[in-house]
Amino acid sequence: MKYDSYEPVIGLEIHLQLATQSKAFCGDDASFGGEPNTHVSAISLGHPGTLPRLNEKQVEYAVRLGLALGSRINLRNTFDRKNYFYTDLPKGYQITQDRLPVCVGGSMDLQMEGYRRTVRLHHIHMEEDAGKSIHDLSPNHSMIDLNRAGVPLLEIVTEPDLRSGEEVDAFMTAMRQLARYLGISDGNMQEGSMRCDVNVSVRKKGDTGFGERCEIKNVNSMRFARQAIEFEVKRQVDLIESGHEIVRSTLNFNPTTGVTSPMRDKESAHDYRYFPDPDLPPVVFTQQWVDEVLAQLPPLPKALFERFVKEFGLSEYDANLLTQERGTADFFIKLVEKAPNPKGAANLAINKILPWAAETGSGLESFPVAVGQLAEYLQLIEEGKVSASIANQRLFPELVKFPSASPLELAQSLNLLQSSDSGFLEKIVDEVLAANPDKVAEYRKGKKGLIGFFMGEVMKKSQGKAEPKATNELVAKKLAG
Repeated sequence: MKYDSYEPVIGLEIHLQLATQSKAFCGDDASFGGEPNTHVSAISLGHPGTLPRLNEKQVEYAVRLGLALGSRINLRNTFDRKNYFYTDLPKGYQITQDRLPVCVGGSMDLQMEGYRRTVRLHHIHMEEDAGKSIHDLSPNHSMIDLNRAGVPLLEIVTEPDLRSGEEVDAFMTAMRQLARYLGISDGNMQEGSMRCDVNVSVRKKGDTGFGERCEIKNVNSMRFARQAIEFEVKRQVDLIESGHEIVRSTLNFNPTTGVTSPMRDKESAHDYRYFPDPDLPPVVFTQQWVDEVLAQLPPLPKALFERFVKEFGLSEYDANLLTQERGTADFFIKLVEKAPNPKGAANLAINKILPWAAETGSGLESFPVAVGQLAEYLQLIEEGKVSASIANQRLFPELVKFPSASPLELAQSLNLLQSSDSGFLEKIVDEVLAANPDKVAEYRKGKKGLIGFFMGEVMKKSQGKAEPKATNELVAKKLAG
């Protein structure tokens, strides 16, 4: 019960690797992978006398993200050196932004189970990544791969507004989604494109002050973030309850044991000896250029979600599924423009087309059936020419196999078209009623729910060809008479 009287206070420092072709301050290949130490040059290896040159695309991507989050864009930007020694940082310092970050403020709204939370941002700044130390290739040595050294990053620093591992998960998921919509990063945590440092403290519920915080470094999955936070919160509460103080420190999280352990005392800004980088002059934007970047932003997840709910009448659940990826939202918008109704288009996208993409590992742009033909397919269901279940089970797979075929002609060739012909329906209905005299008697004594049984039997006997509305009317008439 002691844990219930405390609440976590959590802030994040997210490192987002940008999808530029070259590194932040030189022309080296910035793509993921490659043989170790092949995406390097004298500049990214930190050789004396080499000079950095700013990547213009990194700047544009930073401004793009800041505008999408409602940040204030600093029109004058400077770069600083953050000095520390580490084996995979060849220069002995990292080029970053200390005094004048590119984006200040902003926020992101989270929709949680039963409530909403707004997470404020402190700032976003540009910097470069370090290399990678590999500790499991040799029992006696650590290996260094510098392919990642110098890759452009954005560091997104939140205010301490998060209160649980679930909220951290939701925030990271939303940030990855936004980065993908903007086309600035793939956000793949398994490739290191998105990592976070988690600052955790605890306080008594109802308190407004902050406790001493500890920083959990380089968490690279949502699941690990939740586990690390859960363990760290309990550790801090246990210390406080036993009369000990929390020592501000930097922690490592071991996913195997689920335990955090101290790496070092937490550094302060003065420990890094920040000073202006003498090799990079200030970067000055015009407001006109910022406005141009703003005008080029694509529709964003939150706006599309609200449009899908309000304009198309979708449930929040469906709207959420259809806005997870920009490609899915774009595909749905094209489909709904031609489809007979938005709900039918949403069902088709969610239940048939997205599973196809998952099974094949393909993007929706590779789906073989044109949007116009999918609209014709939906029209057949809407008009009652083919039942929804038969269309999904038999017509859709054939349409994927023969994407150039007309849905109507394909349904005809497969003998799937429903019939409202009175002679056809009356014969089948009479046969069903004659085969179930006991059920007919029960219905006529007041058990009206049995009409569903008779409808099912007619559909089964007609192999799905009986048009439901006409069939229902005929069955009710026969039973009444």
